[in-house]
Amino acid sequence: MDLITRITGHFNDSANLKLAVAHELAAPIAMAAERMVQCLLSEGKILACGNGGSAADAQHFSAELLNRFEVERPPLAAIALTTDSSTLTSIANDYHYNDVFSKQVRALGQSRDVLLAISTSGNSPNVIEAIKAAHEREMAVVALTGKGGGAMAELLDGNDVHISVNARSTARIQEVHILALHCLCDAIDCVLLGVE
Repeated sequence: MDLITRITGHFNDSANLKLAVAHELAAPIAMAAERMVQCLLSEGKILACGNGGSAADAQHFSAELLNRFEVERPPLAAIALTTDSSTLTSIANDYHYNDVFSKQVRALGQSRDVLLAISTSGNSPNVIEAIKAAHEREMAVVALTGKGGGAMAELLDGNDVHISVNARSTARIQEVHILALHCLCDAIDCVLLGVE
């Protein structure tokens, strides 16, 4: 097995996918950034959720807003719903794992807030339930998906934004997701601070 060829192939596949979807995703990423800026200027917050790698992405995004991205600025209100092990395990134990995010959204979410819902398949039951809870709370949803968006795509309404990576490989989708999240962070800073 030639590992060098295999590894360079992954780099090429990742780069080619990013270039292929750049024009398709630029508009929804910009729209999502505008929704998030409106939310933050209205003293709202961004709640983020996902499972596995998408949970890590939710935490990464929240950290970039709460701390900073690439320029100094005041902290921005963001909460990853994936980080409180006592809350997650108590909900999963007392109710169902599908409720671990939706119960938090119902408790913490307000109409001026935004839910960032991340799922490579678009079919994660607990993320789907979080979207339903966000709609009950009259929150906008930014859905970050792949593989056509799955069941999540069917739940979104006119106030929501869908950023869907047109690919089948979970790894490649996640690689575009992290770029999309960095683009969101940059666009938020650009709009709020006038960053060049």
